[in-house]
Amino acid sequence: MELGILVPLAPFIMVVCIVVIPMWLKSRDRREMQATVRAAIEKGQALPPELIEAMSKEVKPPKESSALRDMRVGVILIAVGAGIAVLGFMLGQIEGDALHPMLGVSAIPALIGVAYVILSFFNPNKGHRPDA
Repeated sequence: MELGILVPLAPFIMVVCIVVIPMWLKSRDRREMQATVRAAIEKGQALPPELIEAMSKEVKPPKESSALRDMRVGVILIAVGAGIAVLGFMLGQIEGDALHPMLGVSAIPALIGVAYVILSFFNPNKGHRPDA
């Protein structure tokens, strides 16, 4: 097999490695756990509370929006935008035409971050700490 074909296939292989394989492994673990529980129930054994708790622990409730969480997300996005802007300035020293497109790209996460920071002041859940 020629290695030249792997270059265009690399993004698809990466998606499979990052997304599909962990999903498959998790579903396999769930099937094995369900088979174990099913066998225990068929034999008439009582399920220990720890097992029921462990099975229900995987279900995560959606994270509640809070002012602190919005502020954190906003500051991180502003920092990402600033980092891209610095990269634009550095590339602008080498290639003058790179500055303005990079500043445009950096404006996207930075302005979304500014919106999050502004929304953090209007969030009604000011006193609640998010589950990190």
